[in-house]
Amino acid sequence: MALRYLVSLSLVVAVLADQTSRTSISLSGPPTVSHPQPSYHPGPAYQPKHSTEQVHEPAVPECAANTTKSWCLQDDHYPTYEIKHAAEYHYEKLLSLYADVADLNTELSVDRPNTLDEETYLCPSETAYVRPLRAQNTEGKWRFVVNNIDVHYQTLIQTTRIEECLTSADACPLVPDCYDSKCQQKSINHRFLVYDSYDQYFPFAIETFKLPATCACVLAWPPIPTTIILDLEH
Repeated sequence: MALRYLVSLSLVVAVLADQTSRTSISLSGPPTVSHPQPSYHPGPAYQPKHSTEQVHEPAVPECAANTTKSWCLQDDHYPTYEIKHAAEYHYEKLLSLYADVADLNTELSVDRPNTLDEETYLCPSETAYVRPLRAQNTEGKWRFVVNNIDVHYQTLIQTTRIEECLTSADACPLVPDCYDSKCQQKSINHRFLVYDSYDQYFPFAIETFKLPATCACVLAWPPIPTTIILDLEH
């Protein structure tokens, strides 16, 4: 009878040992539960790496990919937050540069007119006052122009007047045919306050940009000779 009881107890212990709960029976104390161990070993926690390599932008930015203009009025990659943060950090020094261009009170620089004046020229043209976000400087490099940036209750803006010929290289429509004339695009250099994200010490500077200023009618001299028939009998 005692032998049969020991055999039954051994079978019960064996069955309980195979259950998924992993419960082990000890005749000398309370049962202990061992949890299943994972079949994988998690890797170390992610540590961000600070790379010293600079990722340079393409020669022609995305905003100017489908145009021949050397400026962008819309730019999906304009770093507004970065410029604002740098402007607040270098506020005092930045204001001296901004005043150097903002105080140029001429319509060809950064004056802030609200309306366009009606102007008539010999060649058809299109005039506008613009605030570029990115432009190509006189060295051929594209720069971020500081525009529409709010810093310390002040908005930094730079407005310029441009005029583009609509019929460049064509004859001037209001000039007689006896004159050799053509419409020609004239440009002028503007000074803009720009942001350079690769300058770690002071990312602001003033650079020059060539933008269309007027659409002129150029006359060749002397004019095309004409034949004059004189009636000497009268």
